[in-house]
Amino acid sequence: MAEREQSGGLLFEGSDWNFDDLRRTYDAIERIALEDLGLDLYPNQIEIISSEQMLDAYSSAGMPLTYRHWSFGKHFIQHERQYSKGMRGLAYEIIINSSPCVSYCLEENTMPLQTLVMAHAACGHNHFFKNNHLFRQWTDAEGILDYLDYARGFIQKCEEEHGPSEVEQVLDAAHALMPASVFRHRRPPQPTMRAERERSRKRQEEAERAVHYLWSGLDRTGSAADTGDKMRERKRNMHLPEENLLYFIESYSPSLKPWERETLHIVRNIAQYFYPQRQTQVMNEGCACFVHYHIVNRLHATGRISDGAMLEILHNHTNVLTQPDFDDPRCTGFNPYAIGFAMMRDIQRICTEPTDEDREWFPEIAGTGAWREVLKDAWTNYRDESFIQQFLSPKVMRDFRMFALTDEEGDSFYTVSGIHNEPGYQTVRNTLAHTGNPSLTDPNIQVTDVDLLGDRVLKLQHRRVDGVPLEKRDRERTLAHCRRLWGYDVTLTEIDDPDQH
Repeated sequence: MAEREQSGGLLFEGSDWNFDDLRRTYDAIERIALEDLGLDLYPNQIEIISSEQMLDAYSSAGMPLTYRHWSFGKHFIQHERQYSKGMRGLAYEIIINSSPCVSYCLEENTMPLQTLVMAHAACGHNHFFKNNHLFRQWTDAEGILDYLDYARGFIQKCEEEHGPSEVEQVLDAAHALMPASVFRHRRPPQPTMRAERERSRKRQEEAERAVHYLWSGLDRTGSAADTGDKMRERKRNMHLPEENLLYFIESYSPSLKPWERETLHIVRNIAQYFYPQRQTQVMNEGCACFVHYHIVNRLHATGRISDGAMLEILHNHTNVLTQPDFDDPRCTGFNPYAIGFAMMRDIQRICTEPTDEDREWFPEIAGTGAWREVLKDAWTNYRDESFIQQFLSPKVMRDFRMFALTDEEGDSFYTVSGIHNEPGYQTVRNTLAHTGNPSLTDPNIQVTDVDLLGDRVLKLQHRRVDGVPLEKRDRERTLAHCRRLWGYDVTLTEIDDPDQH
């Protein structure tokens, strides 16, 4: 009772909320996040939105500002129909990787649920966005909102000057090529989004006064006949092979107008902004779930939230972490929330209550008690693939009943290649880690050559992973979009990725 009085009593009562309740509860949540967990946060901006606004946020990938495109409206209608028919619920929150960090909370949430989502998003996701090395390397939280505002204004201006249909065709092609238009490896430091905005404006002004300005430095003397030395020199000058299709087309296309180049630049910048999220889904959601679980338990232990509120929070927490069985119609694979949360709780257990098996597998952290430091180091320096390979324990594999299957082409059966023994645990680890690696699951299409002074045919190469070819329909559509932007013929060959052997 003394602890309850010292803590200041209940933060709220019942399920209804008002903005005073939200402010008081957020302050208590933030105090635990900073003082107990030692998190490092961007300033928070929490906004309450309606169900229709949440559906609108779904349609634009959670971005509060974006240009117009028919695909966003299509997504809105799809989500709205499913929601109105009761086929799906809405997310409790959406968070934007920006500074300030913007959290959209659904107005239909009860106060206990608002408590959960503020701890989850405004503290857990916030810390991960600010500190993980991939987000620090590839995104600019300070400038993204300004850049999106610029992008929306630029596309709108293009529609007014060149017509919505013309702009739509360029956006359609650019959006189709987005998955193959990110830098997967480290590049020299990029300008901030605010600097990008100013650079884009200046480049547009200069480009409008020139025609084919990228071609001015080409050596047009001598024969255009191709030789081995000439081809090697050409590839060296254009830094080939190039993994980012839109970047190469933007830089070297002989037919794009200046506004079309800038449109490609905008689309690939946005694609790059989201790429770290695809590499850290297990870690990002696991971090947010671990943080909200720790914070709400601390609030309950100190008498700041009631038993009834805690039961509602735990009910929703459990729903998010449900892992359907393999034969359940809802099962689409491992739930990243469940895997991430289980691994992070397991790290806490290994640091505080290790078994002999833990001491053998994790000698550097077992029994140290330093779970906060271990987790924050992982949240900063790892992505899903490396995190799973480093920290997935035999206990978690047993809890989730994991095993590995091998499917060889030509065989009419599967082979169980990883079971619950020493070599099997390592196989399961590696198999799960590779499953979530976009570098292995996304098609690896690269620009390998083009003779700008010759036939101008853009040559692409698809490197097959495990011998898996492109779908014929996807291949033809990809080539059509590339031809639309490049302006000349585009060819595509397929080879087995030498790095896989």
